[in-house]
Amino acid sequence: MSGLDQLGLVVGVADLAVGGAADGRIVTYALGSCIGLTAFDPSTKIGGMLHFMLPQPSANSDPRGRNHCMYVTTGLPTLLRRLTAAGAEPRRLVLTAAGGAETLTGRGNMAIGRRNHTMLRKALWKMNLRLAGEDIGGAHARTLSLDLFTGVVEVRTRAGDRLLWQPGDADPSAYEPAMARRR
Repeated sequence: MSGLDQLGLVVGVADLAVGGAADGRIVTYALGSCIGLTAFDPSTKIGGMLHFMLPQPSANSDPRGRNHCMYVTTGLPTLLRRLTAAGAEPRRLVLTAAGGAETLTGRGNMAIGRRNHTMLRKALWKMNLRLAGEDIGGAHARTLSLDLFTGVVEVRTRAGDRLLWQPGDADPSAYEPAMARRR
């Protein structure tokens, strides 16, 4: 369940939070194969974050007992509904993502990080949404934060901090990830 720390809202694993400028920031920790997705409306200064664990629920799982934030296919629509209810305009949302690492190695590796990223891209495509920035893959954990006043998104790893998006960066619709450019 999301909580409040000294600097703002904290999103746990398989959780989401939505807030405004008065909340300061939203942060999630320990993104390994999980992915953190931020969404921010610069006009209303309303933003949200989803920390999902898996691409989608199994076909035979009971939806009544399901934690919708655990999966991108159910968590993304939930996040967008909560943002819209709070006053954000979906067409203005700036979206970023971080995580999707392959932290497990060996024969049992199921490539969960890669599968999470693939399903995220597919879900966004189906909703006609695009990422304005991403820090995906590798083998290291990340911390993701969204400043709810400025919209600045930062990623922290053992190697240091990295700015993922800030106002003035390219329009999200113009963003094309490095992998797509290499094709």
